[in-house]
Amino acid sequence: MIIIRTPFRISFFGGGTDYPAWFKNNGGAVLSTSINKYCYITCRYLPPFFEHKHRIIWSKIESVKEIDEIEHPVVNAAFKIFNIKEGIEIHHDGDLPARTGLGSSSSFAVGIIHALHALQGKIISKRQLALEAIELEQEILKENVGCQDQAIAAFGGFNKIEFGGPQKITVNPILLAPERLELFQSHLMLFFTGLSRYASEIAAEQIKNTSNKTIELSALKGMVDEAIKILNGTGSLDDFGKLLDESWRIKKTLSSQISNPRIDEIYAAAKEAGALGGKLLGAGGGGFMLFFVKPELQPKVREKLKDLLYVPFKFENAGSQIIYYGQGLDF
Repeated sequence: MIIIRTPFRISFFGGGTDYPAWFKNNGGAVLSTSINKYCYITCRYLPPFFEHKHRIIWSKIESVKEIDEIEHPVVNAAFKIFNIKEGIEIHHDGDLPARTGLGSSSSFAVGIIHALHALQGKIISKRQLALEAIELEQEILKENVGCQDQAIAAFGGFNKIEFGGPQKITVNPILLAPERLELFQSHLMLFFTGLSRYASEIAAEQIKNTSNKTIELSALKGMVDEAIKILNGTGSLDDFGKLLDESWRIKKTLSSQISNPRIDEIYAAAKEAGALGGKLLGAGGGGFMLFFVKPELQPKVREKLKDLLYVPFKFENAGSQIIYYGQGLDF
């Protein structure tokens, strides 16, 4: 039996520049971190005592005899890629709900690829893990997804990730003094809007608009280095929050589906209570919202947004990991 733990992520700047439609000609960059909220994949060979051959447990319980019968699109595709012959059981659990802007679908893709490699006795690099997950989602499933989520889930950590060129992804860790990093994290607040959505459907319009949004996407990419400069400094972090606010205003112009009246209402309420900036995470339309708030003003923001679920979190550095590897019985 194998248990894989793969983190979810928060993206601060550069989202949208990690789509191939943009970075193949312009290069892309994001500033993102993995967080201590995870997707867990338990995977084992299934003993041959059942009427079914494969068992997939997610929001549904699937007991099937053939791979083609598997409804979960990622599991179906992954089993075919790995040319699975033996019966396998997959069990998925997540710390946070799916389709909420934290890269959960890509974390699942990374996790299932990691699990199947491990089940076959193979240990692969974090880069290969990220690239195989990107290929699975973009090339095989034809999802409208970028490349940052798979990279963050595989590598873990707080990074500037660049896209384009022969390497396709280049991961550069952000190195801050522990006190500076702790101060930065203490300014971040995460809230769940209660709304979920299918990111691929929302991203489709944004990708279609790419050629008409050169100025906006170039500005979003440029904010990555600007944000890193603020973090690497010794002064107030307020400018990071203000930059988030500017980024959110630009991001909303990329597609009509990124925001909606409810999201705008929540954002305005948070700013009224003291947030310097923030953003809706992921493709848009719902999910989690991140706010940058001075610690002394956070009680006011929590009170103002008391109808939303507040979710404390910390950064994490491990990425996708095998947390249990046990040998089963041979049949």
